Amino acid sequence: MVALMLAGERLQTAAKLNVCRYFPVLKNASAGVRTMPSKTSLESYKHARGLVETTDDEVDKPLHRRPGYQGIVSFGEMDEKLAAFIRNKRETQGLTRAEFAAIVGLSTPVYGRYERAFSRITVTRMIHLCELLGFMPIDMIFEAAPHLYGRTHEEAEDHRKLSQLIRNLPHETIRDLIGLLKRMTPDEAGDK
Repeated sequence: MVALMLAGERLQTAAKLNVCRYFPVLKNASAGVRTMPSKTSLESYKHARGLVETTDDEVDKPLHRRPGYQGIVSFGEMDEKLAAFIRNKRETQGLTRAEFAAIVGLSTPVYGRYERAFSRITVTRMIHLCELLGFMPIDMIFEAAPHLYGRTHEEAEDHRKLSQLIRNLPHETIRDLIGLLKRMTPDEAGDK
């Protein structure tokens, strides 16, 4: 009974977050019991997201990914790209690994694991690196997963370039640009 209550609470939370769009909550009216989504709902969700089943050397079970214009890049390859990105940003600032490790608050060998893709970068570590090296998270993520920004290399680059240009605009201009884009976009974009 407790498990059903917890599952119900999680489904309610997901519904509040509008996650249940592809996972309709089914309710048995006589018993008041919520059930898990059907296999059809899961298949609809995967299809709507363009997900395909694949494997990765770092994951024991099959998983689903969205292929990009470069195909499916392994997690290891993405880690290598993230490591190269932070190494390049550090070198661009003219800092040695030892100097930068001290600023990060880590020993040189421990920090070096990030630049060699031996240790994975957490979101909080990425935010810290953004603060120290002056880049935005979108820049780092783009290096590892450009397919998240467009269906083609050109489209992805255009989205990145646009985000970089917007960063340098004065706030008043950004507000004007938002107004303009709202008028140009279908109603479903709304005030998100």
